[in-house]
Amino acid sequence: MSASLQQSMLEAIETELKRQVARLDQTKVISFHEMLTYHMGWTGEGAGTQATGKRIRPLMALLSVASFHSPNHDAKTDWQNAVSAAAAIELIHNFSLVHDDIQDNSELRRGRKTVWTKWGAPMAINVGDALFVIANQSVLDVSNHYPAEVVVKASSILSQACLELTKGQFLDMSYEERTNLTIEDYWPMIAGKTSALLSACTEIGALLGYANISQVEDMRLFGHHLGLAFQVQDDILGIWGDEAVTGKSASSDLVEGKNSLPVLFALEKNGAFANRWKRGPIPHEEVAMVANLLRDEGAKEYAEKISEAETQTALDHLASADPQGEAGKALTELANMLLKRKQ
Repeated sequence: MSASLQQSMLEAIETELKRQVARLDQTKVISFHEMLTYHMGWTGEGAGTQATGKRIRPLMALLSVASFHSPNHDAKTDWQNAVSAAAAIELIHNFSLVHDDIQDNSELRRGRKTVWTKWGAPMAINVGDALFVIANQSVLDVSNHYPAEVVVKASSILSQACLELTKGQFLDMSYEERTNLTIEDYWPMIAGKTSALLSACTEIGALLGYANISQVEDMRLFGHHLGLAFQVQDDILGIWGDEAVTGKSASSDLVEGKNSLPVLFALEKNGAFANRWKRGPIPHEEVAMVANLLRDEGAKEYAEKISEAETQTALDHLASADPQGEAGKALTELANMLLKRKQ
């Protein structure tokens, strides 16, 4: 990927995010505005690029825009005209993170105190709500550059993604109390929690890039299957990953009792792993033994095959959409980077 194209997009995204959040930069609610800027990674202790995250979702949206310009539109100006929609997607992502941290009782995010830890859950709920509303205002700002029917469609896609997010979160939380989950239960949960927003990125991007109907659908499916593959890969790394590489403990998913794909696969086998899992929580000292049980029962190999199949499906849809130019190549590179695949 051209570093200059990527950098230009990321700088434009960050500028637009700050402009949108500044809707709350008012004298009476200045401390409220600071709560949002803290969560976004711009202010407070530990502020900086590590605190902001990589802004992958809005970057994917803008790359999609730049890949599908029509003969009557210039690729460079097209992606610049779509920045407020890309910002909206990132704001939705951050709204979900604020609420997830409350629901999961997470005290840290990216090494910093979460919003609810600093200001309390009631105030954090309000911060999440504000990010949600600003996101919906942000996506409508593309009306300065696009016809009404395109704006309504983009807004509709984003709204549906938000509904899918809540469905995925509901399933995730409700599954914590269940002991009879199957692999069939897994897919709708991650389709909501992980795939919904990624498919919105690529679908909205293609729409705002003036792609044709079949290309927009292929881009939606690219994002959807990319999200599925990414989550399965994350499940694998959550059990067998190298902590030095992933930055996350490989024991945490088993200790937390996460209903990941390898776990659900082995539970259906009803062997030694299932017997141990049903006896209750797994302490850190048992993690290596339990991970070996999972591997021996074929759970790692199964998950790797599923991840590879979903990855290939995603890339097939991307190829079918036929994105053009530098941005089109960058989308493939970004997909491979997300899945830590060698090209």
